Amino acid sequence: MKKTIAGALALSALLLIFGCTQPEVRNLADTSIKGVVEDGSAKNFLKIADATVWLIPAADVAAMGKTPIVVKKNAANDEPLEDNLAANCGHYLKAKTGAKGEFSIDNVPGGKYFVYVEPTDSRHLPGGDMSRKAMSVSELAAAPLTVKVSGNVPATATYVGTSKCLRCHEERKHFSQTMHRLGIQVVGKTPGKLQDYSRFPNINKGLDKLMAGTTFWFHSYDKTRSFDKYLISTKAPADASSVSYTATFFKDTDGKLKFRTTNAKDATDPARVYPVELAYGGGVYKQRYLYRVGADLFPFVQFNQEGNDSYADRGRKQWRDYHGDWLFNEGTRKLSNPSPAKSFDSNCASCHYNGYTLTKTASGGYKAGSANDRNGEIDIDGDGKPNEINMGCETCHGPGSAHVDASEMESPSMIVSPKKLTAARSAMICGQCHSRPEGNLKNDQPVNAANKMMLPGTSRNTFLNQYTIREDATVKSLWADGLHSKAHHQQYTDFIKSSKYRNGSHLVDCADCHNPHGEAKFAHQLKADPKTAEACTSCHAKYADLKTHVVEKTKCTVDASKITCSDCHNTKTMQSGAGLGKGLTGKDGKNYWLNDITSHLYDVPRKDNKGVKGVEPGKAMPVPYTKPCGAACHNTSNL
Repeated sequence: MKKTIAGALALSALLLIFGCTQPEVRNLADTSIKGVVEDGSAKNFLKIADATVWLIPAADVAAMGKTPIVVKKNAANDEPLEDNLAANCGHYLKAKTGAKGEFSIDNVPGGKYFVYVEPTDSRHLPGGDMSRKAMSVSELAAAPLTVKVSGNVPATATYVGTSKCLRCHEERKHFSQTMHRLGIQVVGKTPGKLQDYSRFPNINKGLDKLMAGTTFWFHSYDKTRSFDKYLISTKAPADASSVSYTATFFKDTDGKLKFRTTNAKDATDPARVYPVELAYGGGVYKQRYLYRVGADLFPFVQFNQEGNDSYADRGRKQWRDYHGDWLFNEGTRKLSNPSPAKSFDSNCASCHYNGYTLTKTASGGYKAGSANDRNGEIDIDGDGKPNEINMGCETCHGPGSAHVDASEMESPSMIVSPKKLTAARSAMICGQCHSRPEGNLKNDQPVNAANKMMLPGTSRNTFLNQYTIREDATVKSLWADGLHSKAHHQQYTDFIKSSKYRNGSHLVDCADCHNPHGEAKFAHQLKADPKTAEACTSCHAKYADLKTHVVEKTKCTVDASKITCSDCHNTKTMQSGAGLGKGLTGKDGKNYWLNDITSHLYDVPRKDNKGVKGVEPGKAMPVPYTKPCGAACHNTSNL
């Protein structure tokens, strides 16, 4: 067991064991819960012998959910099932499976339980498909249970590429239409079989402008800023002396996109030309462009899909500087090349490349590699074979060679099935990149000492201990309340603080709302339309009468057809691109803003939040009260 729980939580758990405070009050001391543990499908499976089947009281998990989550290595309350088990394994009911996977747990008291399986073999992972929802004793005892557990990839397994996966799993072909597969593209290359842009017709709105020819003026340098130290514009600024250099994008005679940097402060400094090989993003909010210097790739300039040059906020215009300071030395007033230490290979690629590898070169730099695939986008590692430089099937299911080579009966035990993991382990697959830890390279890549990403099925505690030197976002990436995320790709950072992650009824996973394979037709791979209440009431049925709910909570009588759950509970607090426009206007005539990435706390941040009350409108956290939909009845003059 991985942890020792803190005193207060342990006491709470001890008071709750044996279901003493659980809602099902009838005495079922003679009730037995029987079943079988196996892997695979209904057709092909192995019985799992010598596994331990645990009954984890839902009341204990609910009690943990009421404690503030601790975002630290070895925390005692950040994995709802495994942490409760670590604290109370000596008291929880359990049974060992027999040779045919069978088990029986006798004398089960009334109450609700999560069924958690702990295999002893390395071929299977903990959890099981009955670990997500708490069930009453009467439900569990009604008929023999069949608990399905996930396989595990052998240590010797290697990556085979998405094309090989789709040969057998053709029904998952829609994955090629998701931004997880489209995030990085080769400039000027016709998309291959693994990239279908039909859902994102405007993905290259920014790239097309560059291909047509665009010059940027980099001016008004501000060393105090982060990645956008320059203001950039497509027209010469009024103050010519503020310009450090220009960058002109053009399609060269060889058909390739390039850009030329020209020193505006020293005409004797020779211009430099760089090839642009890859475009990064474009389908959702922003696009950046990767140029090559020697063996390395670097990102440059950001196109904001929703940007508007009439906005005064530099981060909400159509074009934004992105590490333009790497190309000019303000001290020497000369053009420069970026440091190899800043390369995309060693700072960003791990969360994008399927089967990411990073090798130290003879020159002291790094070279990234990824899974070979005959339909891969580019030969990124120079071995003569095309690679997947986007996420693939194996990113979430693990390297597939053993699975491919195994018999039908054995193959399920050689691959990870996220839906058969605990919700916490499944969410961790997404969370490793949708949070902001610092990995062993001391940057945003969550890699271990061997420069590897975690394998699917890894526990949160193992991830934090082996793949991070800082667990998550720093204060500057959060709003003033210390809860809501400000910086992008921090959905998981918020999610683990929510009641959906820790509660006594249904432990939610990212895939409960999002379809990772892309079969869903709604934005962001959502299974239901977020513009309708059905996206939430499929689980929260008691709020189906949205009008009554809104009146009860807010005293607001607005037409229920004009708002839905997400307007209040999914506030877009994080900014990735330019945001989604203006909010209400404050008393000084300045406007509040709408950002573009949804908070996954699912709370309703109020107007008295520290990030709003007393804060200048342009710097305030977006909250429902400052949205333009409240213009008729929301008064921002006293904020």
